[in-house]
Amino acid sequence: MAEFILKALVQAYGINGEYHIESAAVSDEEIGNPIYPPAQRSLAQHGVAFDRSKRARRITPSDYDRFDRIICMDHSNLRWLRHIIPDDPEGKIHLMMSYTGNPRDVADPWYTGDFETTFQDILSACEAMLKFSPLTQ
Repeated sequence: MAEFILKALVQAYGINGEYHIESAAVSDEEIGNPIYPPAQRSLAQHGVAFDRSKRARRITPSDYDRFDRIICMDHSNLRWLRHIIPDDPEGKIHLMMSYTGNPRDVADPWYTGDFETTFQDILSACEAMLKFSPLTQ
């Protein structure tokens, strides 16, 4: 959801040409799967366009060099990411909600079934991230 919410925001702000946004997983269990259907419904309900051909991929160590920021949804993902990318000398790795001033985990709809709360968490964090620190810096 975060990939497409952030893409929608940068498009709305007229700065989408300045960004390359991708999502990636820290584990293998969803690799190759499409966006989870309830997540698709949530995005559609909010008018957020998404790529139906999107498939989950795993983050790689080379992604550290490819991207200006690597954003984790929760502390568990952050711990798993540290096994893939153990060092962060450039300070690129952040928790999504840290941009809101409340560095808690994004509500995980896999466990809660509440995709609306997750959508709102991600939206508020993406808006804050773009205001606080542009991704291209």
